[in-house]
Amino acid sequence: MANTTSAPRTGAERKRDLLARLDTEHDVWVASAGLDGTPCLVPLSLHWDGAVVWLSTRADNPTGRNLRENGVVRLSLASTEAVVMVDGTVETFSLEEADTETADAFAARCGWDPRKARRGEYVWFRVTPTAVQAFQGRHEMPGRHLMTDGEWHV
Repeated sequence: MANTTSAPRTGAERKRDLLARLDTEHDVWVASAGLDGTPCLVPLSLHWDGAVVWLSTRADNPTGRNLRENGVVRLSLASTEAVVMVDGTVETFSLEEADTETADAFAARCGWDPRKARRGEYVWFRVTPTAVQAFQGRHEMPGRHLMTDGEWHV
């Protein structure tokens, strides 16, 4: 865990840091579950457009099926020193259904383009955040809930 001797960040500072990470990080851990409850955790490329997270993977793999069938997900940025967890609802789009601007931005940011994938049918997943937690150490556990029910608290 992070240094607990420093003062906890304010909610506004945590939100600022979270949004900066969403703007700059290329990958995110994606936690989903099958209809039978079988968990699945994989890293995927992400594109944050300022309001929602865009992901893409094959429609027929476990993560693709889970996201489509359950419509919910938990995302986590990589660091355990600076924890960020985003719960969200998921909408699925074919490659043709996503607007060109979003698809181009995803490809530029992530360094690959699902529209040009060689194997499997890729789809887009738009994740709308419903809950966000952010903390750096136990001393920041109070106040870690920056968003609940889709509403920012800071």
